[in-house]
Amino acid sequence: QGIVYPAGNCSGPPYVAAPFTIPDQSDSMLYLAFSEYFFQTSSFAYYTAGAFNITIAEETCSYFNISTEIFGSIIPEVAKYSVTPYPVMLKLMATEIPIISLEQDSFTVEIQGSMEVFAVLPDSTPQSLFTMNIAANTSIALNIFDQKLMGSLCLNR
Repeated sequence: QGIVYPAGNCSGPPYVAAPFTIPDQSDSMLYLAFSEYFFQTSSFAYYTAGAFNITIAEETCSYFNISTEIFGSIIPEVAKYSVTPYPVMLKLMATEIPIISLEQDSFTVEIQGSMEVFAVLPDSTPQSLFTMNIAANTSIALNIFDQKLMGSLCLNR
């Protein structure tokens, strides 16, 4: 079992390592196992370091063609506020430590967060449009196919 600490802070994480067993198999030369504790402490370290806080700026949003016009078609208040289409900036942040659970053939990630949407005005000033809370539960299954590690992602809710 491994533990991941936030940089510069080697105090213990808020988790207790549970014992686990590795199945007794001898048909492969190498076995690799990760405990749920390893993923929990990694999540804690990344959350503490602010790694789950992401700003998607105008360059990325223009690649996806996201503007106030798109949000205005979904949210009428944005259309009233922003008659002229402006590029948007998105600030995504985790509001709690993401929870990672290992299951038989996959693992589940539960994340609580918020997203703030800004209109980027012509003078490059960001103007807040709205904030929304997000709760996501995602399953990820990993398989080896043609000697490549492949993953499939499923948004549960």
